[in-house]
Amino acid sequence: MPPRSKVATLPAEVKAWLDQALAENNFSDYEALSAELTERGFAISKSALHRYGQNFEERLSALKMASEQARAVVAAAPDEEGAVNEALMRLVQEHLFKLLMTDRDQIDLPKVAKAVAELGKASIAQKKWQAEVRAKAEAAASEVEKIAKKGGLDAETVAEIRREILGVAR
Repeated sequence: MPPRSKVATLPAEVKAWLDQALAENNFSDYEALSAELTERGFAISKSALHRYGQNFEERLSALKMASEQARAVVAAAPDEEGAVNEALMRLVQEHLFKLLMTDRDQIDLPKVAKAVAELGKASIAQKKWQAEVRAKAEAAASEVEKIAKKGGLDAETVAEIRREILGVAR
């Protein structure tokens, strides 16, 4: 097994500074970063920084791409019922379950337990929100139905308005 990366052993505040400096410098000038770390008491070669920087840049790029794609999906198909969020929660649940089944000795059980608890809270909040949205839509549809009947609309028009409000396919 290869030795642990020197960057991974940096204190959190120094690593946070390094990550920010890498991003601000557009993942370049590793010699200057190495010199700065040496001044701070951490001897890390420019090659080691470059290896870390490449990996970090790839992860950051993937995260930016995922964020851009998520924005595009939301813009193209607004998710008023929370289906995307629900699907994401199920995906995370599935991955956590697989993690528990395969890597039991290598996981931080308190962190996984916290993630499961947070996921449960999010799921409950999602269901509550969906129920509230459905109730509001139903109330609005019923109110429009009352108003429409007073205005002399025929049953077919009232049904069409109700379907539009509730989002029911024809």
